[in-house]
Amino acid sequence: MASSFAGLDLFGSGPHRFSQLPLGEYILVNARVDPNAPGSTPIGPLELVITIRGRLVAANDEHLWTLRDDITTQLTHPPTTGTLKEIIDRSWDNMSFVNFAPGDRTDRGRGISLAYTATFIRFLTP
Repeated sequence: MASSFAGLDLFGSGPHRFSQLPLGEYILVNARVDPNAPGSTPIGPLELVITIRGRLVAANDEHLWTLRDDITTQLTHPPTTGTLKEIIDRSWDNMSFVNFAPGDRTDRGRGISLAYTATFIRFLTP
């Protein structure tokens, strides 16, 4: 099974990799609030943030734009939520697709490709 979000193969046209930001506790350095206050204060748990960095690969410009449009259609307000699956069968439920950052250029060679970074967050519920 390919990597997917909400059951859609959005990133399978080319190579991609998943990375996860640190987990744990959000810490506020007290000096940010009061320059004379030593130490830190735990604020609460960090949200789960996963990024996918990869390349969209297509045979022509039209197909590349179709791949981009398929991804950006999932960027909604409020954010689209679904299960994010990595190709190795690791999955994360209740992830929100919050950002798609295409690279600054389209590369042309045997195929046409575009680098990107996609960001997903599992928002904490109050």
